[in-house]
Amino acid sequence: MIKENVQRILNELSEGVELVGAAKTRTADEILEAINAGVKIIGENYVQEAEKVFEVIGRKARWHFIGHLQKNKVKKAVAIFDMIETVDSLEMAREIDKRCSQASKIMYVLIEINSGREKQKFGALPEDAIKLIEEVSNLHNIKVMGLMTMGPRFGDPEDSRPYFVETRKIFERIKSLDIQNVEMRYLSMGMSNSCKVAIEEGANMVRIGTLIFGGRK
Repeated sequence: MIKENVQRILNELSEGVELVGAAKTRTADEILEAINAGVKIIGENYVQEAEKVFEVIGRKARWHFIGHLQKNKVKKAVAIFDMIETVDSLEMAREIDKRCSQASKIMYVLIEINSGREKQKFGALPEDAIKLIEEVSNLHNIKVMGLMTMGPRFGDPEDSRPYFVETRKIFERIKSLDIQNVEMRYLSMGMSNSCKVAIEEGANMVRIGTLIFGGRK
């Protein structure tokens, strides 16, 4: 089932849109099946879960962190992940930078935008995004590669559209500023429920779990 799901999704995705297989709670065998079917990027929400499956899978795929990162987990995250999509404060960026410096590594990051201004969600507020990126751009072991936003996980996908539109506007604005050490390449928006709307509004990276793996057990 996973193989067929991946192949269908890859066939339906617009050219230039990258698929992140959101693998929260999934086993190494399930993730390997997705990789063998063509998923090149695995997204994990928890460092501890990622460690377990990474031991089995290793570098057969690229690894993106797509959950809320705790400061005490940054060192382990730096060892596993190729990109952290959820940087939302200078404090977190500095910790990643410090740990990457110790590991002689450059970490690609996306700045998470709380485009819905939802109190229960993480992410920088839209009006704070440019200042945060300018500050993060001064760090030597981090490279900002774009933006990420969540949007509502359930409900009508159309409800997500205003959030995606706003994040795309911020993305284009930052791109036009041509900030040193910032390459606005990726706009990560949309999950299984809302990926089609996200792509219509400019996403070139989508985080899909349920449509690949089925509902969580």
